[in-house]
Amino acid sequence: LIKPGFYKRVLHDVAGIDSCQVNSLSRPFMESRMPDYLLQDISFIGMHMGPDLNSYAVPAGIDVKTLDDWHRVIDWWFEQYGPYAVAVKSQAAYSRDVDFEDVPAEEAAPIFMRVLNQDPVPLEGHLQLQGHLFWYCVRKAAEYQLPVKLHLGYYAGHNGMPFDRVTRNTGSISNVLRHAVQNVPDAHFVLMHIAYPSYEDLIAVAKHYTNCTVDMCWAWIVNPAASVQFLKHFLLAVPSNRVLTFGGDYIPVEPVVGHAAIARQGIAQTLCELVAEGWLTTDGALDLVAPLTHGNGQALFNLDAKKQACLEAPWAT
Repeated sequence: LIKPGFYKRVLHDVAGIDSCQVNSLSRPFMESRMPDYLLQDISFIGMHMGPDLNSYAVPAGIDVKTLDDWHRVIDWWFEQYGPYAVAVKSQAAYSRDVDFEDVPAEEAAPIFMRVLNQDPVPLEGHLQLQGHLFWYCVRKAAEYQLPVKLHLGYYAGHNGMPFDRVTRNTGSISNVLRHAVQNVPDAHFVLMHIAYPSYEDLIAVAKHYTNCTVDMCWAWIVNPAASVQFLKHFLLAVPSNRVLTFGGDYIPVEPVVGHAAIARQGIAQTLCELVAEGWLTTDGALDLVAPLTHGNGQALFNLDAKKQACLEAPWAT
């Protein structure tokens, strides 16, 4: 199988996937050779965690000596790739809770200088700087109309998950959403992996806050039975246009075929149960298939326009 056209063959022809959204592990934004199929997120984790000067400042050609300089680095990435990206993404929940405080620049600047100079910084100082930079990035994402994808819940890997912190994610993200409503009203958040196992709490958050969408990426292979229950309960509580029902969440492409099959089975089971229990008519369930499987994602990420922009990107010619 591994020959030119391999990705399209496996993902499009076999798995029936219209397009992919890639969080590159090699650089903050990957200039893909398949720009309208392997659509890209801007990874902003190194913008607000660390920060990662080598990965971000060096490509931007900016010598970082102050917090203002780091802001200019962030601006450069959005200016360079914001028109082509489908979203921005951070997995910061693997190393801290998502209770990001919106710290003013004047308070964050001296902390940034201590980090830059490799001076000792207490944990509270790191959290304050991370909070300032997180909200700076959220504001840039809103400016470029890019949804903000955030990992929530269960950890990949084994034997390292701090479960008490993981279960606080849903309460913390509700505070982030509330702050955004009041201060960054154009921001929209994509809450990933149904915050497993706290998915009932996440449904309540999504029901209350209109500035978020829940993404079921990874969820079907974490626990397919729980994913059916989540989707069933979500559709009875929250507007159906605020859920994304699939994301492959693999590095190699071959396993995505099986994951997509599991997801389709789970979506079908969910809709059949809702009909059997009298919550939906058959026609009502059928009307949900297209939005749930692709329509919601197309609308949220403005995919038609993004695909066209990517085809016209400098690296695509």
